[in-house]
Amino acid sequence: MANPYPTLSDTPALTPLLLRGALLSPFKRPRPDAEFARTGLVLPGVRVDLARLAAYERVCGFATGDDALPVTYPHVLGFPLAMRLMSGRAFPLPLLGLVHTSVEITRHTAVPATGEYELAVRIDELVPHRRGTEATVSTEMRGGGGGRVIWESRSTYLARHHRTGTAAPEVPGPQAPLPTVAEWHLAEDVGRRYGAASGDRNPIHLYPLTARLFGFPRTIAHGMWTVARCLAAHGTPESAYVQAKFKAPVLLPGVVEYAAEGGRFQLRSGERSHLDGVVQPLMS
Repeated sequence: MANPYPTLSDTPALTPLLLRGALLSPFKRPRPDAEFARTGLVLPGVRVDLARLAAYERVCGFATGDDALPVTYPHVLGFPLAMRLMSGRAFPLPLLGLVHTSVEITRHTAVPATGEYELAVRIDELVPHRRGTEATVSTEMRGGGGGRVIWESRSTYLARHHRTGTAAPEVPGPQAPLPTVAEWHLAEDVGRRYGAASGDRNPIHLYPLTARLFGFPRTIAHGMWTVARCLAAHGTPESAYVQAKFKAPVLLPGVVEYAAEGGRFQLRSGERSHLDGVVQPLMS
């Protein structure tokens, strides 16, 4: 089947995309019925920078030196494409203030770090949310030459604004607290270290001053770092489905509890839940 999306020749740089998105944000008027581009982007010939991968594994707590990519790493590879779509004029939600609310990942098989891949990213839908409008961004990774899908994800991003009408119902998360497995003391520089490894240098994650400009009392951890850190501790089957819902930001520095039981995991501070997640093996 012919590729329906424009093909890129290289990975977009994130910093110019962040700046463009920030400049366009004041002119966006978010609403769930807004028109948006029904196209996506494709990046062929993707190879992993092994030095950056090692830095990512260290900051997230994954074992280094394995040939298989951590289950969350393809998100890092596809994120610049998602940012190009969400920072453009055709995307109706403002990039400033956009909150990553959930991620679902399906890994069909182990993904070797030394392989060559094709990434495809698209905006799937806009839906009403009780706090505004939520966009769903889908990412697919295929084997070299555009073969079968070996990894895919769906991320939701919330633009907060006043709205009327009926929002899509929220799916309830885990009710009972899980038993604590470990207590983690998080350094103030986790956001900068993860930003250097992932390329996501959103100012809310870098320094207390830049975080305060966006309403946070101090630096907050990346949502994708929190889920990666939990999965590094939990472990993931070779073929797996992962779902995580981001509940509240993790302030840096700080102390959090990692809790897990069976296929469920949580990250919390006392009574406050930051992340609820689940890992399930795929049925063959």
